[in-house]
Amino acid sequence: MKKFLRRDARRFAKFGKGRGKKAKWRNPTGRHNKIREKVKGHPAGVNIGYSKAKSEKPIAIFNVRDLERIPKGKIGIIPNIGMRKKIEIAKRAEEMKIRLVNMNAKSFLEKAGRKNKSASKKETVKPEGGKNEK
Repeated sequence: MKKFLRRDARRFAKFGKGRGKKAKWRNPTGRHNKIREKVKGHPAGVNIGYSKAKSEKPIAIFNVRDLERIPKGKIGIIPNIGMRKKIEIAKRAEEMKIRLVNMNAKSFLEKAGRKNKSASKKETVKPEGGKNEK
């Protein structure tokens, strides 16, 4: 898909590519603006024709049931949810071989496993002999 930047993004560093919110598209409104007037040789403006096909758009997955409703060949995306649900979804997605846009399920599960092991070690290890013990 084409990346649309603000009109002067290439001209000023403050609107540049790495500036996130500053570089996002804003509709040009100037009197003689070449993008607004759609002059040949100038950057293209945003139009409905540039949108993705519906089959390419990822489907939001909030829980395991949502994951099971996704047909094969579709793409999933995990929004802002808790770690426990993310782990469940990642395991199930790996089994069903569904691609997740914003997460690599295999590496995520490995990292989560390492965190769980280190957390369980901290809980089981207790210091012996304290100052208050008799």
